[in-house]
Amino acid sequence: MPRARLGQHFLSDPRILGRIVEALNPSEQDVVLEIGAGRGTLTAALAPRVGRVIAIEKDRRLASELKRMQASPDSLLGRKVSVVEGDALELDWHALAAELGGARSFAGRAGFKVVGNIPYYVTSPLIEKALSPPLPQVIVFLVQREVAERLRAAPGSKAYGALSAGVQVLARVEKLFAVKAGSFKPRPRVDSAVVRMVPIEEPLVDPVEHEDFRAFVTALFGQRRKQLAHSLRFITDASAERVERWLGSMGIDPRRRVETLSPAELLELFRQSAALTLEPESE
Repeated sequence: MPRARLGQHFLSDPRILGRIVEALNPSEQDVVLEIGAGRGTLTAALAPRVGRVIAIEKDRRLASELKRMQASPDSLLGRKVSVVEGDALELDWHALAAELGGARSFAGRAGFKVVGNIPYYVTSPLIEKALSPPLPQVIVFLVQREVAERLRAAPGSKAYGALSAGVQVLARVEKLFAVKAGSFKPRPRVDSAVVRMVPIEEPLVDPVEHEDFRAFVTALFGQRRKQLAHSLRFITDASAERVERWLGSMGIDPRRRVETLSPAELLELFRQSAALTLEPESE
């Protein structure tokens, strides 16, 4: 039986599984990390199309069953699959890809792809981990539909927020197709969607500043109902006059709201914001 505490909702529709595999643009040279292998339905669809599948599963029962299935002479998993029991948030994905798949990083990019029907309750941490450098070639996740909308949201839209900006400075996001709740067992309370994140050739944000940038935009979006000048005063303790003068020097209207700023504008705001905390107030 599925375990609710692990957010288990199993997908077995072969048509949807096939579309998820195709979203990876699979080749026989690919090393693919599958996050949350579950009952192995996606694993079995992947294995014939790629060079190596590293199937990560936290649930000991399911991991054991996957290993038992793999040992069967007529198994659909075959010898291309390595089953790893463990928490994907705690495991070193890059080390696993190198050790079990022979994947190597090159030009700042990891030599593997990532795919998974991931639990809703750990979606954001898993996306953040997937986008940790060196970045993979492509990430395809089945997520809650609302999260898919937030990931690809444009500035000014209701769904646009810290998650949108934090991901879009690193990757191009596409919502590929919707998946109805009835496609899963047990049926979740919401619909889902498949998203593809392809890392930008030259990411806008440097890896060493990404964590601080995410914290900065999260704090700003926590004040999204306020004008930008007010939000910056709240998170920096700088005076109203100083904040407005500083925004003016950057050519940004202090009356704008944070959700109207593009990821690039937010990044520039973050990089320049040290001036509000490092420079002393004028007397």
